[in-house]
Amino acid sequence: MGKNYTAKDITVLEGLDPVRKRPAMYIGGTGKDGLHHLISEIVDNSVDEAMNGHGSSISVTLSADRRTLSVTDDGRGIPVDLHPKAKIPAVTVILTTLHAGGKFSNKSYARAGGLHGVGASVVNALSEHLEVEIYRDGFTYTQSFVRGKPTGKLKKSNKNKNKTDKTGTKITFTPDPEIFGKRARFDSARVYEDLDNRSFVHKGVRFFFTDEGTGETKKFLQNRGIAALLERQLKLQGVPLSVPEPFELDYEYEEGEAGGKLEVVLIWTEATDERIRSYVNGVVTPAHGTHVTGFRAAVAKAIRSYMESHKKSFAKGLKVTNEDMREGMMAVVSFFLAEPQFQGQTKAKLNNPDAAAGVEGALRPALEQWFNAKPSIADMVVARVELAARARQAKRTAAKAVRQKGRRSRRDMPDKLAQCSSRTPEKCELFIVEGDSAGGSAKQGRNSVTQAVLPLRGKVLNAEQAPLKRVLENRELSDVIRALGCGIGQECDVEKLNYGKVILLMDADPDGDHITILLLTFFYRHMRNLILAGKLYLARPPLYRIQLGKETYWAANDAERDALLQKHRKNRKPTISRFKGLGEMEARTLADTTMKPGKRDLRQVTMDDHWEADRTIRELMGRDAEHRFALIDQSTGGLSIDDVDI
Repeated sequence: MGKNYTAKDITVLEGLDPVRKRPAMYIGGTGKDGLHHLISEIVDNSVDEAMNGHGSSISVTLSADRRTLSVTDDGRGIPVDLHPKAKIPAVTVILTTLHAGGKFSNKSYARAGGLHGVGASVVNALSEHLEVEIYRDGFTYTQSFVRGKPTGKLKKSNKNKNKTDKTGTKITFTPDPEIFGKRARFDSARVYEDLDNRSFVHKGVRFFFTDEGTGETKKFLQNRGIAALLERQLKLQGVPLSVPEPFELDYEYEEGEAGGKLEVVLIWTEATDERIRSYVNGVVTPAHGTHVTGFRAAVAKAIRSYMESHKKSFAKGLKVTNEDMREGMMAVVSFFLAEPQFQGQTKAKLNNPDAAAGVEGALRPALEQWFNAKPSIADMVVARVELAARARQAKRTAAKAVRQKGRRSRRDMPDKLAQCSSRTPEKCELFIVEGDSAGGSAKQGRNSVTQAVLPLRGKVLNAEQAPLKRVLENRELSDVIRALGCGIGQECDVEKLNYGKVILLMDADPDGDHITILLLTFFYRHMRNLILAGKLYLARPPLYRIQLGKETYWAANDAERDALLQKHRKNRKPTISRFKGLGEMEARTLADTTMKPGKRDLRQVTMDDHWEADRTIRELMGRDAEHRFALIDQSTGGLSIDDVDI
């Protein structure tokens, strides 16, 4: 590295260059989630028009090759007159300039999901080609862009003839394969599901989805809103109810109050966890935020208020927590406000400090009134809460022995566990590996001070199809529970975890993937707190070693191998080796590629949306094979099942 550091070393990225240089900053990544986030940015703008009373119909069309997508609305149409400062059409400014839009004040939009003025321009920057078509003032305006740059000026047609009252905007874009890869394709099922969900939050707005590959057009229109969404979710999950009917709230804030509108629907079920889907201005917030904080506080305080006013109490000595009051509760929370403060461009979490008080202030008295008007239902809720507290207390007693068998005593640990010597949990890592052979390589290549290794034998039990008793009796899963030392279920205490990271390290082949999925299912169903705390990781071992002269490269899959070969196609003829499994690797190779911090590729397991995670696990790992066959059919483009190796 040069010792001189001067102004010449400072790079200034102009226009949309920052987006192309660091796309993850704007869309979260360049994988499937980032690809589909492009759709959300454009659809959000159309929804904002409808939310503010301009239009009621949004159409999405996916091309037959699933590479190109268009969004059409019947809103006012993006402004086309010259921007007073830029001296170019406003639509051009919006599509080529970061932080340019009509949502920085409440003059044009009282409430909006897109607030930073980067959504449309980000999509444009990351598209190989984008075309905008605007209908307003009786004319049609069009402009095309390539990788964020205009290919020509804004064109105006229908001059002085064939004027119509049609208004709206149509944006058609093809994501750039230079950013997302040549194999990047939109998932029609994912687009369908997104529009379906949006129709519940924006009741009365018509959404259409046309898949040119199948020739089908679907319409989504929900006039009952989120109440219908909760009803459908209850049917899908098939969870018995603890109370006979849901609570519903549709509250409009009066002028001058913080916030704007709150819609809530909730019900208590016999499930053992809390399931909340939350939205802000129609945008799903998988990480929730301050509006959900206010929601949770309101529920707990309303229950306690009812009990105090009706002189009811829990059993003596029983400690009831706010979590007990929400156990089994399923809810949808939709909050609209004028100036939302999201955490990041992907809008996963609401940060407005006053949102918590606003939601609590609206929900708590309404829920208290509902309890007082329906005392029989309120009593059922109180009984459900007490039952949850008793169950939690019983599980705590049963799990106490498991938690005590932790690192300090090191008693009753699995025989196959190669323990590390450090007694500082946050510095330690547990590698859960596939088989004794892989375990041997991992044990030899590890840092024995901070890295422990636990080999498992073959494919573990499918925790989605097995009761808890069978899970606890299963040797492999029981070894995992004992090694981690933090308990299971609601008693899974992350503070008692013996390791700062729990890393699943399996072969880079279909069998390894299957074992990983089985373990993820187990962690999701029985040790979910580890996922929520960010303690669970997936290691990505190489499948290929590629030798190019004196240089050695590693690829985790066929796609990475092909990309490397394409990048270095002008170099010497490559020598390619494919690993049959981790046990075939030399310990040093496994350590250098997969285990050593700074060299390895670890992927943290996260859970953005509890409802979607639950549905995915249930459908893909449950007893009903219909959903798995449907997914295979969707992913393989309609190939016969006989052609697929499963």
